[in-house]
Amino acid sequence: MSSIPVDRSPDSTLAFLREGYRFIGKRCERYGSDIFQTRLLLEPTICLRGRPAAELFYDNERFRRRGAMPMRAQRTLTGVGGVQGLDDAAHRARKAMLMSVMTPVAIRQLGQLFDDEWRARIPTWERSGPVVLHDEVARMLTRAVCAWAGVPLADSDVARRTAELHAMIEGPAAVGPRYLRGRLGRRRGERWAGDVVDRARTGTLPAPEGSALRVIAEHRDDRGRPLPRRIAAVDLLNLIRPTVAVGRFVVFAALALHDHPHWRERVRGDEAATESFVQEVRRYYPLFAVAAARVRRPFEWAGHHFPQGRRVLLDLYGTNHHPELWPGPEQFRPDRFAGWRGDPFSLVPQGGGDHLTGHRCAGEWITIELVKRAVTNLTTAMSYRVPPQDLALSLRRMTAQPPSGLLIDGVRRTA
Repeated sequence: MSSIPVDRSPDSTLAFLREGYRFIGKRCERYGSDIFQTRLLLEPTICLRGRPAAELFYDNERFRRRGAMPMRAQRTLTGVGGVQGLDDAAHRARKAMLMSVMTPVAIRQLGQLFDDEWRARIPTWERSGPVVLHDEVARMLTRAVCAWAGVPLADSDVARRTAELHAMIEGPAAVGPRYLRGRLGRRRGERWAGDVVDRARTGTLPAPEGSALRVIAEHRDDRGRPLPRRIAAVDLLNLIRPTVAVGRFVVFAALALHDHPHWRERVRGDEAATESFVQEVRRYYPLFAVAAARVRRPFEWAGHHFPQGRRVLLDLYGTNHHPELWPGPEQFRPDRFAGWRGDPFSLVPQGGGDHLTGHRCAGEWITIELVKRAVTNLTTAMSYRVPPQDLALSLRRMTAQPPSGLLIDGVRRTA
């Protein structure tokens, strides 16, 4: 049995926050191994990357999620008690509840709402100066997903709710004010969502049949009990917040169209090319850096020992950029997805494994639909310019985005 390479630092938490998405990959290259052990938050942690590692990591017989995600992430990004931290029957029941609203018809409805929001904004963009695409898309997605979920949202509340959701997304890997804003956004968001659930349960807010709000408000566990108010609020936000986070991929898609302008013509009116383009956006650009789990019981894998209770991190960004999986991983090449049949353990920007029984993101199909809609609007519904600005992505900042938020101007409707 071989020993796992051990990082020499007594604790690597600060290095992880400083190096961001490349933290695990740099050490894998240093040790010539896709597995090593370090200390994070003063706790021994095994780090993995690559397809075999992803297949291992999403084996529910070997790993559990309870207690794996640091509390700072639960108190900002996911919420305490959310589906991401459940296991076994409790996880299957809650995941089935969320997946029940992810029908093809429902996903197309959300896509159409986003389309409507986008096209309604074009006249305003035509009359304005430079537009910050990140901020505009975030507000459009907030309005669209709330309407889709059956959650009322007044125009006067859109900016505030979007800011709270944005703070949750920014919070987990931040320190100082960004983290505190994430905590505050989480508390305010759960209070708002909890009030909405209460109103749906008492009948003072009609929740449309099949809407996410109604499904969550009426959900019963295996003992026939409704979800506690706070947990229902957490899970409602776990549909709304990730949808708003898709705005990052929308900005990345616009950035890719700017950096690779020949793809504008290739995707225009071509469904297959658009699909390949969107998948490469999801592979190439950084969203979430890692996923966390804990070892259920001791086992050996590839000659390495995994002790019970040990925290394990899967490098999502590093797996999406692994040279054995993706030749030329630092090149943006959508053609690599032409005819791609899918692999649940090689493309993992939103987790791996099975959507229904595992811990892969329930909203992955929503992500693909929304980014495809955005690409279509960027290439067929409008023309625009990208003025000089700082578009460099820092892989040290989690979550990454262009410093400018991607400014566009000179917007004009096209026929």
